[in-house]
Amino acid sequence: MPRFTVIVPAYQVQAYLSECLDSVLSQSCPDLELIVVDDCSPDACGAIADEYAARDARVRVVHLPENQGLGRARNAGMARAAGDYLLFLDSDDTLTPDALRAIADRIKETDEPDVLVFDYARAFWTGETVRNQAAAHLTEQGPAPFRLADRPGLLRVLMVAWNKAYRREFVEERGFAFPPGYYEDTPWTFPTLMAAESVATLDRVCVRYRQRRRGNILGTTSRRHFDVFEQYERVFAYVERHPELDVWRAELFGRMIDHYVTVLTRRDRLPRGSRAEFLRRARAHHRRYRVPGARVPARSRLRHTLVRFGLHRTFGALRLAAALRRRALLHAQGLTRALRAGALRLHYRIQLRLPLRADHAVFGAQEGPGGGPGALEEAFRTHAPHIRTAWIARPEHQHAVPPGPRRLRPGTAACWTALARSKYLVHDGHFGPGVRKRRGQVFVQTEQGTPLGHRGLDLQERPAAAAGTDFEELLRAVDQWDHVLSGNRHTTLTWERVYPGRYTTLEYGSPRNDVFQHATSADVARLRASLGVPEGAVAVLYAPAHRDHRRTQRPLLDLERMQRLLGPRFVVLDRSPAPRAASRADGGRIIDVSGHPDVASLCLASDALLTDYASLMFDYACLDRPIVVHTGDWDTYAATRGVYFDLRAFPPGAVAAGEDELIDVFATGRWRDPGSGRLRAAFRERFCPYDDGRAAERVVRRVVLGETRGLPAFVPLAERRPVPSAAAAAPRSPLVTVPRPSSPRTVTESL
Repeated sequence: MPRFTVIVPAYQVQAYLSECLDSVLSQSCPDLELIVVDDCSPDACGAIADEYAARDARVRVVHLPENQGLGRARNAGMARAAGDYLLFLDSDDTLTPDALRAIADRIKETDEPDVLVFDYARAFWTGETVRNQAAAHLTEQGPAPFRLADRPGLLRVLMVAWNKAYRREFVEERGFAFPPGYYEDTPWTFPTLMAAESVATLDRVCVRYRQRRRGNILGTTSRRHFDVFEQYERVFAYVERHPELDVWRAELFGRMIDHYVTVLTRRDRLPRGSRAEFLRRARAHHRRYRVPGARVPARSRLRHTLVRFGLHRTFGALRLAAALRRRALLHAQGLTRALRAGALRLHYRIQLRLPLRADHAVFGAQEGPGGGPGALEEAFRTHAPHIRTAWIARPEHQHAVPPGPRRLRPGTAACWTALARSKYLVHDGHFGPGVRKRRGQVFVQTEQGTPLGHRGLDLQERPAAAAGTDFEELLRAVDQWDHVLSGNRHTTLTWERVYPGRYTTLEYGSPRNDVFQHATSADVARLRASLGVPEGAVAVLYAPAHRDHRRTQRPLLDLERMQRLLGPRFVVLDRSPAPRAASRADGGRIIDVSGHPDVASLCLASDALLTDYASLMFDYACLDRPIVVHTGDWDTYAATRGVYFDLRAFPPGAVAAGEDELIDVFATGRWRDPGSGRLRAAFRERFCPYDDGRAAERVVRRVVLGETRGLPAFVPLAERRPVPSAAAAAPRSPLVTVPRPSSPRTVTESL
């Protein structure tokens, strides 16, 4: 019995069918059967399907003797399905890479739900890809599985069959089947979701929904669009047969009216002269299925009123008036923005013609004050006190600006004045479009640490990671750089290739890591106390990398299970992009630090780092504290982001591919054994050769004071004394050592 049955009905899609089938058969989860239903297609669809079946035993082909339509073709496929879960895929759409693996993992995580809802993206014939606008309803945060009553917003996600996986036994027990006609998904998806005892979501794009330039069935003008009335009659008939679902009548009624209005207002669906008839039938359904006293959202009241009274001409007139009003409002708003922007541009141009202020420097950072720019700003005030500094920070970051520099808000006249007249510009990204570096200004680019994942021009082949990056604008920004900071040879070689420009690379170390050499044991104790780390505990900082291919950053590890198995001696500082919900079950041993403004403080407060592919590992190595790497989805990360070297072959410490193995690493002490220390020493030698606590000072002396000789000499790695962790500084205690489980099976069974 395969895990999945993927059913693909095929009719007049010979140009797209091979791509569709390849997307299924190439999945990293091979435990599937693929049923292709040839709906008596007049083109080569049947022959193409037979060729695939001859090559791959997982493919089965059903040839229907006559064309029966999409719904009945799916039924024919279901009748032959043997998989645990059913998936439907239209023959011109495709599965995204690793989609079935992600679906399988999520099904396992959520205890085999009746229905799993996942996301999709519209793939336009122009090459543009746009994710589902209702993706927020697919968040994986919160309890799972759940009932539809717990997350009614799921009914706002596109009601189609192909963005869900259905437990086959659930479908067979309830006798669900597709009806004939257009909009056949409607009487399938609403009942399955309402009847499901357990539902889960997967916030990941699993289907590319092809938007064809021509040939989309629902985009053709035909009276068959009147089938939508029969489909909703089937939905309400199902509710009448199941009184326990009566609570959904009001929601179904609202969706029905919205659907009717959508069909009515699309110019390419209803034949000329049929709109009045369509509106009359919609009015009849409004009277028949309306729930007295049900609340209608404000945004839908006008449409419901017009359908209720069948006001065809009024409907058209109001649509025209609303369109004109929207245009006028947008024009007025655009004019206001344009006037303000024009005034600021004029102000900026005037400031560009005024003399530079040689004693002014302005700083900015993508994630708020801190990091490399923050360390340099402090070094400016220490080693070049004649320079007046200013920070450009968004309102939410204003509180994090240190007391010394002047505070500026982006987009204000004061901000543009500082950008136009300050001699020194320092940032770890860019100050935004429109900024022009004038003659005499010096731009220092600090960047954001040592790269493992691809950056710069290398992202051109990684659309998920590029996220719409304007590479021409990026190169224009690079042309403004005078100095780029680097902490090691690997970084230097990478920056000069992916950011080609005329700048000078200053391979002096990373200023943001200077704090690790200056902090004291008293600082560590103070930081641990402020975070609530119990005395004598081993604090593990968990900092995973951002997953570019996921809109919602769901937890990758079960931290509660991990902490429970390791016992009270371990505390986890959770800096996940999507931290788990607060729970009393962990006894306060998992501390949410996702919103902490200073990651360097978290590093100092911890005894070890647990990460996967975050560049923080290169900074943390400067502390010479244990690092554990979790590589459970290395192949996916490498495929979507791209990597510069195989971290598994050159790690900074112990490596674990799975959760149980990770627990074993900590339980047996491998996280801090001599073998781990040797790996860390080699890693530090390669990536931390210059991080001796004086990187920011070297930059200021070179860039501001003009010193090219006599810069502080680099302290050899063997002579550096970074502040030790609390666990390393304290005498060995029972809290630091965990008894080794007898086997990996022991770890699992202890649950």
